[in-house]
Order: sequence, then C-alpha cells, then structure tokens
Amino acid sequence: MKLQTTVPLKKTENPVDYKSKLLLMGSCFVENMGGKLDYFKFQQLQNPFGILFHPVAIENLVARSLENCHYKEAEVFESDGIWHCFDAHSDLRSKNPEVLLQLLNQRLNETKAALTNASHVIITLGTAWVYWHKATNNMVANCHKVPQKEFTKELLPIEVIATSLQNMVEKVAEVNPEAQLIFTISPVRHLKDGFVENQQSKSHLISAVHKVLKGHDVSYFPAYEIMMDELRDYRFYGKDLVHPNALAVAYIWEKFKSVWIDEGCYSIMEEVDSIQKGLLHLPFNPDSEAHQKFETSLRSKITYLQERYPFMKF
Repeated sequence: MKLQTTVPLKKTENPVDYKSKLLLMGSCFVENMGGKLDYFKFQQLQNPFGILFHPVAIENLVARSLENCHYKEAEVFESDGIWHCFDAHSDLRSKNPEVLLQLLNQRLNETKAALTNASHVIITLGTAWVYWHKATNNMVANCHKVPQKEFTKELLPIEVIATSLQNMVEKVAEVNPEAQLIFTISPVRHLKDGFVENQQSKSHLISAVHKVLKGHDVSYFPAYEIMMDELRDYRFYGKDLVHPNALAVAYIWEKFKSVWIDEGCYSIMEEVDSIQKGLLHLPFNPDSEAHQKFETSLRSKITYLQERYPFMKF
C-alpha cells in the first residue's frame, strides 16, 4: 500500500563538493539549507544583505554588487534612532549612518567576490508580493516596521518576475560563466498576505522560474513541492504553522543532499558531524581521565580534517 506521493528527483551532473564555493541568497529558507551547509563546513556565504523575500530585491543586490554601485547617505534613513536601508534586511542596521553605509558597501563587495568565484549560486524566492515606498516611488526589500500607510502593495506579474530572474542569470554569466545557478521556491507560507494571496504569489514565482529554465542552463530544486506533496501534514510545521519545523528541514536537506552533494563527500560529512557532536558534549567530570582522552581524540580529529581542508573552522 502506497501512503505517500514522492517528488521525482534526478542526481545532478554538477554536484557540490568540498572544493565548491556557494553563495545563497533569498528567503528565510536559505538559512535552513545554509545552516546545514555551514554545519557540515562547506564553503559558503549566505544572505550578505540579510533575508530578501522577493526576486527584484535579490536582482538589485546582484546588479549593484557587480556594477560597484555603492550606497550613499541619501539611501539610508533613520527610524526611532536606528538607521536602515530599504534594500536590506533589518539585520543590517546601525545607530550611525556612516557605520551602516560602510557595512552595506562591505557586503556589496563580499557579494561581488562571491558571485565572481562561486561554483554554485542558490537563489530561494519567498514571495511575489512587494511594497512600494510612496515618498520615493521605490520598491523595497524590507519595510523595517515603517507605518503601512507609507507603502502600496503589489503582486508582481509573472513576466516581471521572469525578467528579473533572467537579468540575474545574465549578469552572473557575464562575470562567472561556470557558475551553476539553482532556483528554488521557499516552502514558508506567507499567510500575512492571505491564504489565497499566498497561493497566488507562489504560483507566480513557480511560473516565472520555469519560464527562465526553458531558456537558460539553470537548475530547479523542488523544495516547495516536497513540502506540499511529501510532507502534507501540520506536524511538519513549527508552532506558527507557517515555517517548516526541524524535522521538515532535515527531510528536505536529505533530498537536497541526494541531488546536489557529491557522494564522495558523505564520509567527510560524517567526520564533521562526529566533531560537531563532540564539541556539544557536556562531561559529568571535565577533569576525569576519560574526558581528557576524549578531548585529545577530538582535537586530533579536528587537526586531521583541517590539514586536508584548511578553510574548516570549528
């Protein structure tokens, strides 16, 4: 008896290994997959501008970084004593505008370097709903809790999203034609937009991505479809019933691993996992001979790995 439908997956011919350099940008689901890649010590940079929910915000980051279009004072604003930028997440903020500008431009430089050197670029799209700031007539990446009355809301048309994604693909190809772009749709439900509106949004994103897939050598990983079709139960969501819980993230990660991680890395990942668990170990008696032996063994494992992979930091 079959009790579950399974999204068909095919192993890629260009997998990630420990020589790969990854850049991840987009929705908060980036942090789920990025967290796993970080745990297993792959070389990766995730969300240099913080979480970016919609495609135009990600396109803006790609374009400005590659064009060396640094931020100026007129592009940041103060709210309740804190300075923000509408192009970045609220994680990038400061009490000093000059400090914020320095941080924004530093992250632009980091993004450019990552795009230029990346073997794989993973872009996760969260929503097609966007907000326009009335005073500047600019589309924002984040509203930073500025009053809603200062914005108008719009659902991006499929063609606009497709053009945005195509622009990203072409700009990356200009500086790094060998980079493998991987698009995915975040399974996080944006229910604050409304139930019907969330489905509208996801459908626009999916349709736009598949338009781009037809004309470019880019890939698609079906994270959204796996969540919707294989994990069709609220036990796979967090308490907010919006975000996938740890079990769902682990499940989707295993699917991603089966497609995108080179099997030759699996034994190294097991070594890293053993070290990570060892570092979390809390001894009953730190001064005991047994624990001292454990510490010595753990340090030896770390040294052995770092001799082969100097970029690994524990």
